[in-house]
Amino acid sequence: MSTTSQLKLGALIRNSMLELILTTALLFGITTIVRFVVGASPISRALPQIHVQLVLVGPLVAVLLSLLIISGAGKVSGGHMNPAISLAMWRFGVFPAVGIVPYIAAQLLGSILGVFAARVVWGPIVARPPVLYAVIQPAPDWSSVQLFAAELIFMGLIVFVVGYFLSNPRLAPNVPWLVGILIGLGIALLGTQSGGSLNPARQFGPAVASAHTAKLWVYLVAPMVGAALGAEMLRDLRERQQVLTHRLCGTHPDGARLDDPRVEARVRNDLILGPGE
Repeated sequence: MSTTSQLKLGALIRNSMLELILTTALLFGITTIVRFVVGASPISRALPQIHVQLVLVGPLVAVLLSLLIISGAGKVSGGHMNPAISLAMWRFGVFPAVGIVPYIAAQLLGSILGVFAARVVWGPIVARPPVLYAVIQPAPDWSSVQLFAAELIFMGLIVFVVGYFLSNPRLAPNVPWLVGILIGLGIALLGTQSGGSLNPARQFGPAVASAHTAKLWVYLVAPMVGAALGAEMLRDLRERQQVLTHRLCGTHPDGARLDDPRVEARVRNDLILGPGE
């Protein structure tokens, strides 16, 4: 194996581990938010209606997600924390195919580790309703078809908008907050209906831990299909202007802007390797 291949393999392993850590932190944070906003607490007693609780959960998850994206680990790995995002970045041509399986495996494992970490920290209340490991449960009158359509369409819109921003160096640095806002809106608007997962890793760990896996396949497949379709739509509409990076921070790993002339030459070579590699 050449030195370059060894460096790429090392970077892939490192970045996959960073995705595992980030997704673990994300699911720990989400489960913690649900534990205190929906579970027994002064907050849930003051805001007893689930619709109101979700209006609070949405912004809290949005802030958490945005902060993880712009963290040091997020800037290096890309801060995907979502198999659908990794798939979309591959379809955009800015993420290597060899990274898909390691990233998704890390994200799904991180999902499981995150909810069990919350169980250890916060105790049995996390395993009991209404928290139940923060598992998403769609409205009883929602069929699998409706659920699939909601997750597919909303995820497709997210990928389309994020890809548009990442194709413009001036807009790209705003992507962390854009992602947070879009996911927060999805939770607030879809929470009582589809649940507003929009991330296979968001539902995987909670579903496995709680044994509520009846419609898990929808939450795993629909966002992936939506992400692929959203990426294809953007590629068809913007043939001459391509997405510049797979990193949701919208910058290079060292924080340099994509339109910085001192580092502009690195844009096309900056697929999965970190700074200095």
